[in-house]
Amino acid sequence: MRLSDGLSNPDKKAMVVDDCCNVIEAQLASKSGIGGMALKTAFAALKGVKPGYIPYVVEMLLPECFEALDPIWSEGIDKGDPVEHLVASRSRTADALLSVTDAKVQNVKRQIVRGTYEKLRGSAKQHVEDAVPDLAKVIDKYSKA
Repeated sequence: MRLSDGLSNPDKKAMVVDDCCNVIEAQLASKSGIGGMALKTAFAALKGVKPGYIPYVVEMLLPECFEALDPIWSEGIDKGDPVEHLVASRSRTADALLSVTDAKVQNVKRQIVRGTYEKLRGSAKQHVEDAVPDLAKVIDKYSKA
């Protein structure tokens, strides 16, 4: 079974989305300084698009994100520890995730969403890399039978 198959299980989906949203919130809370303030302001603007917007977006992105992570996760399984492999490959993991969001933002009609993404994209890779250990734990938690 592929990572994307196990994590798209309807019985687990809501829990995976909630845990991924918690990872995002925790990452935001850990940011400080001017960059952290910019991220928090941007996130607040996105949350204001409509109620439940962030969980909705996470749910829509997850299947493609898991598909993008499948090869890296599979390599980790072959090496004996997929969580550690995802963390050790955090640059590649971030690139895989950002390739999904980069493609998706091209079709976004809401200017606030596209504009916010474009403004923050330059620093996004480091933020995604910072979140990889927590994301790997979420994936591990739900990818088990």
